[in-house]
Amino acid sequence: MLTERLEFAPERDAEIFAAVPAAPAVFLLRGNDPQAEPYVGKTANLRRRLQRLLGPVEERTKKLNLRDRVRSIEYTSTGSDFESGFMLYRVLRETFPKTYAHRMRFRFAPLVKLHLENQFPRASITTRLGRLNGRAIYYGPFQSRTAAEKFMNDSLDFFKMRRCVDDLHPDPKFPGCIYSEMKMCLAPCFKGCTDDEYSAEVTRVQAYFDSAGESLTRELSAQRDAASASLAFEDAAAIHVRMEKLKPALSQFPEIVRRLDRLSALIVQPSHLANSVTFFRVEIGTISGPTVFSIQPAEHTKSQSMESRALTALDSFSPAKPRSALETMEHLALLKRWYYRGSRIGEIFLADQKNIFPMRRIVRGIGRVLRGERPEDVSLAQTKTGEGTGEIST
Repeated sequence: MLTERLEFAPERDAEIFAAVPAAPAVFLLRGNDPQAEPYVGKTANLRRRLQRLLGPVEERTKKLNLRDRVRSIEYTSTGSDFESGFMLYRVLRETFPKTYAHRMRFRFAPLVKLHLENQFPRASITTRLGRLNGRAIYYGPFQSRTAAEKFMNDSLDFFKMRRCVDDLHPDPKFPGCIYSEMKMCLAPCFKGCTDDEYSAEVTRVQAYFDSAGESLTRELSAQRDAASASLAFEDAAAIHVRMEKLKPALSQFPEIVRRLDRLSALIVQPSHLANSVTFFRVEIGTISGPTVFSIQPAEHTKSQSMESRALTALDSFSPAKPRSALETMEHLALLKRWYYRGSRIGEIFLADQKNIFPMRRIVRGIGRVLRGERPEDVSLAQTKTGEGTGEIST
C-alpha cells in the first residue's frame, strides 16, 4: 500500500533524511520488535516530521522520539489533504483492524432512509446503513443531521406519506394524528386509504428523492398548465403558489446528495507529480483510487483529445466491489468531511441519472486543479455551452 521503504540506522540519519521528500506524505515507522505497534501518521512535510521523530534526542524535552526504536520507514507521497486522509484511512484499517475507527474519529454522514421494507413505508434520518441488499433506500450524504431533517420534513410537506414511526396495525377505530386531521397524511393507521393509494403516494416520494425534486416540479407544472388551459385560473394560481413554496425546499438539496446505489462521481485532486492531477472514483458511495492522470503537452494531444484520455482513465477504475455497510459508512464520512469543508481543495463531478459524466466540465476542472484555481460555480458551469479544445497549456 505504501510505495517507498527505507531502512533506518541512527548513524546514517542525515543520509536518510536527505532521501525523503520535504513534501506531504503518509508514513509508517516499524520498530525492532515485530510485536510492537508501528507508528502511523500523515504530515505536510515528511522530512521535517522524521527529523523531529528520529533525530538526536534533545536534552530536557518531552517530545516523542523514536530514534532508537525504529528500523524501517515506509511512506507514500501525496498531493492533497484528501489523498492524505484517504491513504491514512487505508493504512490504519490494514494495520490496526480493531482500533482504526477510533483513531480516525469518524462522524458518519446523515442520510435520509426510505423504509420500503415496511408494510407502510416511511422516511427517517439515520447515520447507519442496514443490509446493502435490503429493500430500504438511502439518500445522502448530508452535512448534518439538522440539515437532513429540515430537508426531509420540508419535502414531505408536499406529500401525504406518514410521519409516525410505529409499525401500523390499521384499525378504523384509531383516532389518527394531527397530520391526518390537517389532511397531510393518507392515514393508513385507520384505513383512511387503500393499500394501493398509499403505495402510489410512496412511489411519488421515491421519485421526488430519486430526481432531486424534478419529478414534483414537472408534476405541478403540468397541473398548472392544465388548469390554465381549462380556464381554471384560481386553481392554476394555487398550484403556482405551491411551486413557489417548493423552491426553498429544493434549494436545500446539495449537489452531492444522491440515492446511494446511484452515487457516481469523479474527484480531481492535485498530484505530487509535476504536470499531473490525481483521480478518485466514487461509486455506490465508496471511494477508489488514487490514479495519477498526467497532462500531456499540446503537441501530443492531436492523436487523442483530453476528453477521451480522461474517459479512458475513468474506465480504468476497477468495478465497484461489494463492501460491508460499515466500510461504506466510513467512505461516506471521508467524502462528507472533504465535500462540506469551507475551503476544500480539488473538484468533484457527478454522473447524471444515466451514469454519464460531464466530460467537458471535467477537462476544464482538471485545468483549474492543475493551476491551483478555485472550483467553478456549478450553476455557472451548467449554463456554459461553448466547447473546449480538450487541451491544457502547461
